[in-house]
Amino acid sequence: MIEPVIILGMHRSGTSCLTGCLEAAGLEMGDIDRAPHTNPKGNRENRRIMALNDAVLADNQATWSDPPSLAVKWAAKRIAERDRLIGEYPSDRKWGFKEPRTLLVLQGWLDAIPDAQIVGSFRHPVAAARSLQERNQFPLEKGMELWLHYNRLLLDVCEKQYVPLISFDSSADDYQEQLNGILDFIGISQSEDTNSFFEPDLRRNSISESVALSPEFQSTYDALRARVV
Repeated sequence: MIEPVIILGMHRSGTSCLTGCLEAAGLEMGDIDRAPHTNPKGNRENRRIMALNDAVLADNQATWSDPPSLAVKWAAKRIAERDRLIGEYPSDRKWGFKEPRTLLVLQGWLDAIPDAQIVGSFRHPVAAARSLQERNQFPLEKGMELWLHYNRLLLDVCEKQYVPLISFDSSADDYQEQLNGILDFIGISQSEDTNSFFEPDLRRNSISESVALSPEFQSTYDALRARVV
């Protein structure tokens, strides 16, 4: 059986870039959005997966920006839609998907594809929060709180299984090295086009890793960096 790949990460944290790089290397992503909305190269997300994740969250009185505090329950009709979506991907080659809300509803996906390989992307909390501030007009504090919530969930996943992470704060050379490690993990050969999606100049709100953070943010950020492949 060919294991699918789930790409996890907080909004505005480089998941689109990682997805684009993996697609360029040969990972089948299905019907994804390539239009330049708030991301010049497209967010590389399957809109039906996004809609399903939103529906599951709504069923649990939550949204992506107001995450659930309790374990998420999947209604039967959401499970049926999940299975239909999974069934549309090829069974004879490597495929995957990325959608930040997946972190909030992950167990429902793993119930269907328990052998999925998981990879993740993260970014400095202030950089992600400022990007959300620009895109969604969120107060910086709200973006920071969301960063902490999502990335604690990501670290919880990392505690349960091996999840190679890539840092969107990295230089081009370091990003390429980390990307190569992720490609090795999922079993896709490197190619000349692999890193063509990563353009450091397109990153907005870049922050020095030396920017002072409160202890809870610093410890979470350090824990993420410790898991870089």
